[in-house]
Parts: sequence; structure tokens; C-alpha cells
Amino acid sequence: MNRRLIYGLVITLLLVNLAIGAQIYLTAPRAKTVTDSSGQNLQLFADVLEKIRTQYVDGTNLTYRQLTYAALNGMVQKLDPHSEFLDPQSYQQLQDDTEGQFGGLGLVVVAKDGFVTVVSPMDDTPGARAGILSGDRIVKVGTNSVVGTSLEDVVKSLRGEPGSKVTLTVQRPATGVTKEFTLVRAIIQMNMVKDINGRQEFPLGENQIGYVRITEFGDQVSSDLEDALQRLEGQGMKALIIDLRGNPGGLLDEAVGVCQKFLPRGQLIVSTEGRESVEKYFAKGDGDELKGMPIVVLVNLGSASASEIVTGCLQDLHRAYIIGEKTFGKGSVQTIFPLDDGSALKLTVAKYYTPSHKVIHQHGITPDSLVPVTDFEEAAMIRQQEPGGIESLPDNEQAAVKNVHDTQLERAEDTLKGILIYNAMNSSAPQKMATK
Repeated sequence: MNRRLIYGLVITLLLVNLAIGAQIYLTAPRAKTVTDSSGQNLQLFADVLEKIRTQYVDGTNLTYRQLTYAALNGMVQKLDPHSEFLDPQSYQQLQDDTEGQFGGLGLVVVAKDGFVTVVSPMDDTPGARAGILSGDRIVKVGTNSVVGTSLEDVVKSLRGEPGSKVTLTVQRPATGVTKEFTLVRAIIQMNMVKDINGRQEFPLGENQIGYVRITEFGDQVSSDLEDALQRLEGQGMKALIIDLRGNPGGLLDEAVGVCQKFLPRGQLIVSTEGRESVEKYFAKGDGDELKGMPIVVLVNLGSASASEIVTGCLQDLHRAYIIGEKTFGKGSVQTIFPLDDGSALKLTVAKYYTPSHKVIHQHGITPDSLVPVTDFEEAAMIRQQEPGGIESLPDNEQAAVKNVHDTQLERAEDTLKGILIYNAMNSSAPQKMATK
């Protein structure tokens, strides 16, 4: 009897609790359902925009366009380091870069690990002559810290009137050293295909080994390379060195155009894969212009993007032997979407893959022969390749720079000499070299 009474009380209490809970649930205010519709969220954006424009204490001079640009810039920055919203001025600067002339310091930079990081200094520019290296982090421009500042704003601060001065504070992760550089801005004109002396004369080296350096993949690079190859072949070239060290990349079409000069027609060069599409790029034209001639490609940390496409393609297809250091690992595709007001959206839409479907992004290309150099040797080699690069140094530094040997280039020359000797001894063998 007592047990039945206890059970009855427990059941009664449970029913009361359920009733109370149901009443609280039914009478409590419901949270609004959040949907991922564009209309609802655009209304939210418009409401916030209006509140800032009319109520913000220091917003008297703010315009709707300023606020909209700031919001778009912040939104795109959250995606990845290579996507950007470009206001009309920034978009024009990007077009100037691609066309080959602008005013500034000659530093190619990206956002990486929270820092504005130098991919490479361009040849014969204030940045290269000062000794700034690939991997250096810009932490101050003038007296202002730029750590955490948007890449777009830092690039704007680096540019200015030719002849004006700017001081950069640079941190070198390899050594932990922080150093100031005072640079004079200049008109940056880029000849993107150069010979061993930094010119466009293309003399043939010893043992009939040709040398071509591609500094960036801008407009006309593939046609400029064609001219260089014709000059070298006219002198009896038997092997070729393609130097992509410090090449930050550029246009995909130009990278494809360079690759197809050394490959049979119809060969896959690179593929890009986005959310809903796959694009494949194949060699066109008349096939391998050099007929299997041995090729070595030189790369380093400053080799990025389009230069990694060329390197990865020629390595995958055993068309070239790769010497130097591991490349940067920037293998994503950005498309420019021009907008009606003169601004533009640069958006990452895909990633690059080599012919064997190796991903480049954040992995880079590992050379077949790893030949590391020190920071000092790299800076010295950059100066040696620039017309007047050594002479611009103080007298007490010139001898040390002159005495630095380009061990990566020497390894390339020795490799090709060995192949040529072997081919001469086995004249029936095709003039190709297999990579690992």
C-alpha cells in the first residue's frame, strides 16, 4: 500500500512538471529563425550601413561608398590571403603591374602568416639593390607598424612619386634579424626575359649552353622567350638553362605559352579545379621547338604561382631537370571581375594541379637536385645579375659580393655538360634526361 502511494505521488509530480514546462515553452518568445538567404542578409547589411552613416559619433564626413568599400574589403579579406576587393585606384595599379610599368620599390608581396611577406624583389629595382630577400617580412613603413594591416593598404604605402623616399623595417625570419632600409622610389619597368647579364642580348655560353631568365609572367613573355630561343639556336645552342629564381608568377596563359614551346602538341600542361568546374590546358602550336634538347630549370623560395606551373609541368613530364630550392607554394587561381564603378573583385576560384595531379598550393615544387644557398649568397647573386648592381655597393662590400659563386647555376651547367658528353659518346641516344 505504501509503495503504491509513493509511485502515485511520483507520477503526479512528473505530470505537473511536464505541464509547467509545456506552458513555459508555449508562452516564451520564440527566437527568430535565421536563414541564409541573400535578401534577409542584405537587409541586415543595409540596416547597419544606415545606422553607422546617421548615428556614428565621428561619421559626419563618412559616405555610403566609403562604408560599402570598407565592408567589401573586410568581407573578401576573410576568405584567403590572395582574394581582394580592389577600389578603382588599386585596380588601375594592378593593370599597370601586368602591363609592365609602375612607380614603387619593385617588391612583390603577399599576405602570409599574418605578415606582409616579400615573395621576391624584382630585378634592377630599389628593393633588389637594397638587399631585401624572398621571405622577408615588412613590419613597418616609415614609423607605422603594418603588422595586421591589409595587403592592399601596405602596397599603397610602398608606392609613390618616383624620387621620393620611404623607410621600411624588415624582419628576416631565417636569422631573426630586424633591419631598416631607406629606399628611393623609382619607375619600375620590367623586361621580363633576360640573359645572363640582365640584358636582352642572349650570348651563348661555354659548351653551347644557353641561358634565359624569366623574371615574371607578364604580357608578351612567351613571345619574348621565342625571340631569345631563336637567337640562341642561331648560335648553335645544344642545351638550355631556364632561370625562374625569384619569379613571383603572373599570367596563367603566359605560363602555358612557355611550357608548350618544349612539349608535343596536345600534351596536358596544367589543370585548374574550382567548386563546379575543371579546366585543362593543353599544348598547342608545332610541338617541342627544341626537339628534346636538355633543359635545366632553376628555382628557389621566390619562385611562385605561374613559375611553379612551368616547373611542375616540365618536371612531371621529365622534360627538364629542376635544380635549386623548394618553391613558394602559391598554387591558387585568382580571377578578376571588373565592376561597374571602376572597382574590381580579385577572387580565388580554383587551384592549380600539375599533369600528374600534384597540388602546388601550400606544397610547392621540390627540386630534383636540392642546392641551398645562404641569405648573403642569394643577395649577392641578385646583385651580380643586375647591371650596376655591384657598383652601387660601398667599396668595402664589393669584393665580398664579387667572390660569391652562383652554386645553383654552376650545378646546372655541370649537369648539362655531363648530358652533352654522354650524348656525344652515345650519338644514337635521344637528347633527353629523366628526372627522378
